[in-house]
Amino acid sequence: MKSKKPKEHYVDNKLFLEAMKAYKKKCKVAKQEGEPNPPVDNYLGSCFLKIANHLSYRPNFINYTFRDDMVSDGIENCLQYLSNFNPAKSSNPFAYFTQIIYYAFIRRIQKEKKQVEVKQKLIAEANYDDMTLQPHEDGDFKNQFTEFLQKNNRLEESKKKDKPKKKKKKITKSSTLFN
Repeated sequence: MKSKKPKEHYVDNKLFLEAMKAYKKKCKVAKQEGEPNPPVDNYLGSCFLKIANHLSYRPNFINYTFRDDMVSDGIENCLQYLSNFNPAKSSNPFAYFTQIIYYAFIRRIQKEKKQVEVKQKLIAEANYDDMTLQPHEDGDFKNQFTEFLQKNNRLEESKKKDKPKKKKKKITKSSTLFN
């Protein structure tokens, strides 16, 4: 019987921690000399890229068309908050930067949803007859695409209004004792 070889992780947490410690030392020396922080080495950059790429393949992120933007935002946030990682408090930089990337993805999705809503409102409120009719046409022209978008936009708005709000569970002394 063949013994299973242990699965190799795409980012080795121990090497990643050692690289972070080395980078923090370089930053400390640069700060004492009054210089800006040194650039991030290729290993740290590749770790950020690998974490962001692998996280983008999770089922809750894979189907977005702007996945490349999500990965870029995640890497940017890692570089932005790189100095906040403290090896004395945590020995798990993989988890720290995965969380940073995860929340960068969530922020990008929220931004894109807002943009989609703005685009839908512009389309719904636009008067396409003025833009599409030629001077010799009589005006009986109807834009089916515009009608479709306006109808669907109204449906989405009514769904948002009709959604019942979740009731908060009231915590009592007896409910905490028996749960």
